[in-house]
Amino acid sequence: MIRRGFILLTFCTALLGCAVAPAQERRPIAWDGLGQDPNKGSNRPHAAKRRATNPAPAASDPNQERQRVLGTLRPYSEAWWAVHDEIEAENDKQLGTKLVICPRCVQPPQQSEDATGSIR
Repeated sequence: MIRRGFILLTFCTALLGCAVAPAQERRPIAWDGLGQDPNKGSNRPHAAKRRATNPAPAASDPNQERQRVLGTLRPYSEAWWAVHDEIEAENDKQLGTKLVICPRCVQPPQQSEDATGSIR
């Protein structure tokens, strides 16, 4: 009986280590629309209140001018694709600054750079 209890305790402790995440900055979580919205909690300020406290100036969007130029170009021409690629690159850059990845999910690179495979 004590042996089973010890095994169960060891198993639960191992699972607890996997489930506990380090404290990180609270950011909005993507929500699939099912169940309760994880961004609407008692400890999270309302989205409208957050936007009101940190208004982003419209002039700081570098893609605004590119979108205007894109509208004046002939669709799918070489110039159109060049501007389109700049817009996509800027969107990817902005997404990269907002994306949060668990540091324990990504392992540091191996000593041998010749190896290929999964990062997990």
